[in-house]
Amino acid sequence: MSGMPLAPLPPAGEDRPLRVSMVCSGNICRSPMAEVILRHLLDEAGVAGVEVESCGIGGWHVGDGADPRTVTMLRRHGYDGSAHRASQFDPRSFADLDLVLAADRGHLRALQRAAGSEADRAKVRLLREFDPQAVAAGTLEVDDPWYGGTADFERCLLEVEAACRGLLDVLVAQPVAPTRPAQRAE
Repeated sequence: MSGMPLAPLPPAGEDRPLRVSMVCSGNICRSPMAEVILRHLLDEAGVAGVEVESCGIGGWHVGDGADPRTVTMLRRHGYDGSAHRASQFDPRSFADLDLVLAADRGHLRALQRAAGSEADRAKVRLLREFDPQAVAAGTLEVDDPWYGGTADFERCLLEVEAACRGLLDVLVAQPVAPTRPAQRAE
């Protein structure tokens, strides 16, 4: 999909919000970052009608909090990831989801294989497809920082944040969700 314009997002049901799921390997690094950041950006922009969750392809960490390095990096950038608890992706949830965003191509393939229909496969995309600079550079994967150090978590957060800002722009441009006035800091 590199360099191609994004297809419109699928519409949410009129009686329910648009539902987005962020997916990585174990749901302790990349996908919790994406969930926390997108929720924060949606709230900051006053966008309602979007529900965000995250999960992992594997169940190794179900019930665990995010990796402490993830929580620390989120906090350094003004986000709170302390309440996160890991969960595993359930293919039956495709019926309730509108957009399933994979951290890398391995997750993309696994999710597409798990999809029960062409309509479900169409819901699956790489998270960084929403970052215009990543699309232009052809760098659509978010590398797993788990094996690295602070610099890897910093890079991961910046990549995820840029993609979430791009997704927010799409959500605002394609009114899939009602907006509410942004709350002003006093």
